[in-house]
Amino acid sequence: MAWFCDRVTVSAALPEIIPLFPLPNAVLFPRMPLPLHVFEPRYRAMVRDAARGARLIGMALLCGDWERDYYGRPPVFPTGTVGEIVHVEELTDGRFNIVLRGLREYTIVRELEGAPYREAAVTWRPQARGPLGGDIRTSIAREMHRYLTRLGRPATPEEMLKGSVDDETFVNFLAQHLDVPPIEKQALLEAPTLDERARRLLDALVFRLEELRMGAGGSPRAH
Repeated sequence: MAWFCDRVTVSAALPEIIPLFPLPNAVLFPRMPLPLHVFEPRYRAMVRDAARGARLIGMALLCGDWERDYYGRPPVFPTGTVGEIVHVEELTDGRFNIVLRGLREYTIVRELEGAPYREAAVTWRPQARGPLGGDIRTSIAREMHRYLTRLGRPATPEEMLKGSVDDETFVNFLAQHLDVPPIEKQALLEAPTLDERARRLLDALVFRLEELRMGAGGSPRAH
């Protein structure tokens, strides 16, 4: 499977209501693929309905004290990314393996009642496109190369991406694959512009490098 997805043009307007798939450890960025294994009955139903309909699922990061009410409606961050189902495999026991392709960031307006899984009315955030200002991309590439070298993986972002890509793909790929806690990825996703997301990504890389230099980061956390 490709590391990233070509720009998608959605022919129909994005819907006002989408199903939500809340997880504690997954943040999806536009244009990025996300493989998922779906085993809970309510989310199996969600996949079946989505596959027969618009093929869209909104990824949402759980927050707060979500463990106390995991099988109910634990809190989620209001900003997430909707993904299009680009691959679905139903297993013999009813579980699913699916792949989502990130399309667009959303903001939850309110959650709905009635479905066996979570659904929400959403608004769609403006698309965070480039070009990036100044030399921010060059700075990110430099710090990422230093980071990978520090971990014993002397590669460049261009080698990771397997070719030249636009600024949006460059930033979103590194944001999704940098191994930092999900809450940090959520902060990257919530950036109001691509330029701000790039700057937050650069700050995260610099901080991670400092952690490693000071020996405070424990085991390296890189994909």
